[in-house]
Amino acid sequence: SLFLQTVHACTRAVYLGNNDHIITARSMDWKVDVGTNLWIMPSGIERDSNAGPKSLKWKSKYGSVIATGYDISTTDGMNEAGLVANVLWLVESQYPDTKKSNKPQLSISAWAQYVLDNFSTVAEAVKTLEKEPFDLITDNVPGEQRLTTLHLSISDKTGDSAIIEYIGGKQVIHHNKKYQVMTNSPTFDQQLALNTYWQQIGGTVMLPGTNRAADRFARASFYINAIPKNDNPKDAIASVFSVIRNASVPYGLNTAEEPNISSTRWRTVSDHKQQLYFFESAVSPNVFG
Repeated sequence: SLFLQTVHACTRAVYLGNNDHIITARSMDWKVDVGTNLWIMPSGIERDSNAGPKSLKWKSKYGSVIATGYDISTTDGMNEAGLVANVLWLVESQYPDTKKSNKPQLSISAWAQYVLDNFSTVAEAVKTLEKEPFDLITDNVPGEQRLTTLHLSISDKTGDSAIIEYIGGKQVIHHNKKYQVMTNSPTFDQQLALNTYWQQIGGTVMLPGTNRAADRFARASFYINAIPKNDNPKDAIASVFSVIRNASVPYGLNTAEEPNISSTRWRTVSDHKQQLYFFESAVSPNVFG
């Protein structure tokens, strides 16, 4: 199956630069190597999320470059229209009960790919997702006895953003250009409330320094807006890389009870305007773009 379930914990931040220069960065944090490779996914391909007899099927409208999890699921990517999708771990996620539903079903590990294949902007994606055309289904993490629980962030070349979560079995969409940062627990509305506290203190006075998701959220939120709005694209990319590195977890540091506090395995930076996708592994000094 192309779209088996995997697990993610990380940080995602969107830079809103000068001259419509939009850049999205994310880190992948997990306790083991997730076997990531980069793939080019062409347009015009018939898709099946392999979710069983009611599996959702579609034909890809847009080509994309993606980073995989265990080389069998889409964890991160950007399509040819400049839309970026990222899935991150959210332990509070609860997905719909599908026993009485006749909707087609989408495997959670195909969630990001479905968005990349079908939409060119955040607004377009949100318009469709609000109609809830499918039931999102999950399964156990490979080799573990717990369910895969994720939330999804999307951003586009206009700087628009949306965060999609499933809380108490219901889809919740947060759609606004100001939603530049997402990490893991707690749910996004609570992350925003916590971040408001740190904004009142001011990042130049004090920022939380632990590896916990709420602290990474506060640091990324401050720095992604504090870095200079560089007119030079290379400088802007370098600045954004420095922000996502600042929110990374030291290699080799893992907390078994809290997978969202685990080593950063890799980082990506997506330049929406220039259509550039950069990949940096924690175990390699090179950045692949």
